[in-house]
Amino acid sequence: MSALGPALGQVLLLAVLLALTVPVLGRRLALMYLSPRHLRAESAAYRLLRLDPDADQHWRTYALSVLGFSMVGVLGLYALGRLQQHLPLSLGFPALPADGAWNTAVSFVTNTNWQWYSGEAALGHTMQMAGLTVQNFVSAGVGMAVAAALARGLARSGRDGRVGNFWTDLVRSVVRVLLPIALLSALLLVALGAVQNLAEPHAVTTLSGATQEITGGPVASQEAIKQLGTNGGGFYNVNSAHPFENPSPASNLLETYLMLLVPFAMAWAFGHLVRDRRQGGAVVAVMALLLTTSVALLTWAEMAGPGSAPELAGGALEGKEVRFGTAGSALWAAVTTGTSTGAVNAMHDSLTAPGGGIALFNMMLGEISPGGVGSGLYGMLMLAVVTVFLSGLMVGRTPEYVGKRIGQREIVLVAGYVLTTPVLVLVGSAVALTAPAGLAGLQEGGPHGLTEAVYAVTSASNNNGSAFGGLTSGTPFWNTLLGLCMLLGRFVPIVLALALAGRFAEQHPRPPGAGTLPTHRPLFVTLLAGVALVLVGLTYVPVLVLGPIVESLS
Repeated sequence: MSALGPALGQVLLLAVLLALTVPVLGRRLALMYLSPRHLRAESAAYRLLRLDPDADQHWRTYALSVLGFSMVGVLGLYALGRLQQHLPLSLGFPALPADGAWNTAVSFVTNTNWQWYSGEAALGHTMQMAGLTVQNFVSAGVGMAVAAALARGLARSGRDGRVGNFWTDLVRSVVRVLLPIALLSALLLVALGAVQNLAEPHAVTTLSGATQEITGGPVASQEAIKQLGTNGGGFYNVNSAHPFENPSPASNLLETYLMLLVPFAMAWAFGHLVRDRRQGGAVVAVMALLLTTSVALLTWAEMAGPGSAPELAGGALEGKEVRFGTAGSALWAAVTTGTSTGAVNAMHDSLTAPGGGIALFNMMLGEISPGGVGSGLYGMLMLAVVTVFLSGLMVGRTPEYVGKRIGQREIVLVAGYVLTTPVLVLVGSAVALTAPAGLAGLQEGGPHGLTEAVYAVTSASNNNGSAFGGLTSGTPFWNTLLGLCMLLGRFVPIVLALALAGRFAEQHPRPPGAGTLPTHRPLFVTLLAGVALVLVGLTYVPVLVLGPIVESLS
């Protein structure tokens, strides 16, 4: 598995699987968001909740629906955490502390799934199923709904800021897409050896004669939606490095595929939604270009790790599972940070300095390669607007994207979106590295300790959830800081994206003119990828220099 041949083989197999399924799912997604028909189960749910699924919501109403629904999710999950000892199937675990319950509730509602606890030693089956797994579905559905609203805003004409119905988009995303694919994936994972039961912890005798309790549970079902919904929260502390979650190279490839499927399909669906499939193809191409570059660089960094031990082993194997090997772990690390998944099958704290830097850089991109379910698409569309605006300034033309004019109000919203996460990352990192309670959580000093802190804040602010393993984050300081970063990093960009969708929906499309930049050609793909890299470079180069780059040179 550490050889170059198998590394290329698994990447090619993954690419073939995506090439065969992404266009099919993308077209289905577009038809789903455009269809006026409701399934019987969906109609029953609307009647029960007294919702009008055909109401066309103004973007403000849509945003309030997102925020209200998510607030209820935070309160409900917080209550489950605080009352865990009274729940059935609690396995005798006590309630989560107040700061830990807050962090967990915010984490799973925001699709971040940052974990300060060891799942098998802190959470019972009811909390895992009724709390975390449910949020894995609906938080992913929220991201897909927001992306659909932005695409709908670009496709509509003169609609007075109306971008669709949040409840319809959410229910359809969960019922028609996430549930059936997750069910099939869970069955495949069970067939490949993942655990699925409701048993009590099983006591076994070790080779040394000691007694150890092995915790089982509804692992495969949670693992399926964890990867499909780019959630990332593991049933076990070591996440997808645990053999109960990820038993073999075959399951490893399946779970990698699940992380990428919906983000790429959402981008493909965008082309159908705006009635120009070339636009969706261009977005997919940028995502694929950035992801391929990341996979290549991270695989090189791990397989060419410095020192005699990596040379003899065929790669840097520290912190990695031998059943996946260096290549399988490097591919996963690039995918989990390129999406908003955050699941790990190796310890990122043990990545080589360049490898850890690449994983960190992936998140700093805003997770657009291809990003989370929904969030990757609307993040990429925001950068596409920036690219068109900058190109328009160069030639002295009014910038347009998919026939919609980009004026002062539109670019202010985009600028707010682009600046939100860097402000959270840099301010949050500064607070963590200057407060004694923040420094107390670092395992190491110097450049590596700096990277531990910056990685954690970046992961939370970008709603990723992966971590450098050396950080002790289960303290009131870190739980509170990272919870705030997750909350603001999720919902401020969502509100800005919906506001932009409303602005676009109000406009009438303009036919392309002599000064219109074609946004479906290789030139635009290159420009968009370059803008993404330049924005990250200008923002984060100082902290990257002081962290992974200095460590690489030392």
